[in-house]
Amino acid sequence: MSLQTAISRSVLSDQVKDRLLQAILTGRYPPGSRIVETLVARELGTSQAPVREALRDLEALGLVQIEPFRGARVRVPTTDELLEAFAVRSELESLGARLAVGRLSDQDIVDLGADLQEMRRAADAGDARAQAVADARFHARIIDLSGNRTLGRVWRYLEPFSRTYITVVSPGADLHQIADLHVDVEQALRLRDPAAAELAIERHFSEAGAILRQLWREAAPMVRPPPRQPPVRRSAGARAR
Repeated sequence: MSLQTAISRSVLSDQVKDRLLQAILTGRYPPGSRIVETLVARELGTSQAPVREALRDLEALGLVQIEPFRGARVRVPTTDELLEAFAVRSELESLGARLAVGRLSDQDIVDLGADLQEMRRAADAGDARAQAVADARFHARIIDLSGNRTLGRVWRYLEPFSRTYITVVSPGADLHQIADLHVDVEQALRLRDPAAAELAIERHFSEAGAILRQLWREAAPMVRPPPRQPPVRRSAGARAR
């Protein structure tokens, strides 16, 4: 394989990964569902090779589980895994908020407030998907405003994992309560108070984790993958034919 071929395949694999990631985050592939290589390849007009590579990348992110002869499924994590991800995100975003405070422009404050208002409008409309998008944009904005690219890379590695499962349990969530979890964070950043911003982020994830713990327990039975079926054994007579 030439270097150019390898680069082309890598670029295509990244594009497929992005498409699959968005499909998972939007709930098209909910936790427990199968992702069939041949179908994805046909839909995207590509071969199975870049799809297979993309699925391996998503497996490394903790979003997909690949089993020999069974294919790929969107992972169904345990409650403990989700809460561990929240704990790490809390630390990362606390750092992000502290770093962002000294860099915030008046327009940045306006944009954060707009994200919060969008969450509230989505809550009023009962639109969990729209709220999840605004929620993700709010948190990503804080990380971007920190100006720390290493922090951004680490955060973006973890964020899709926890966001995937928030979208699963969100139909049972109080959307107004979810939006309100961001109020103290937005106000602390508006005041440009680094200590208050860190505390608000920690409180945000603590309260969000408590909500997620309850909702995931209720949702988990609905998103478990089907039980494995034992392999079909042919009878001696069938083998003889």
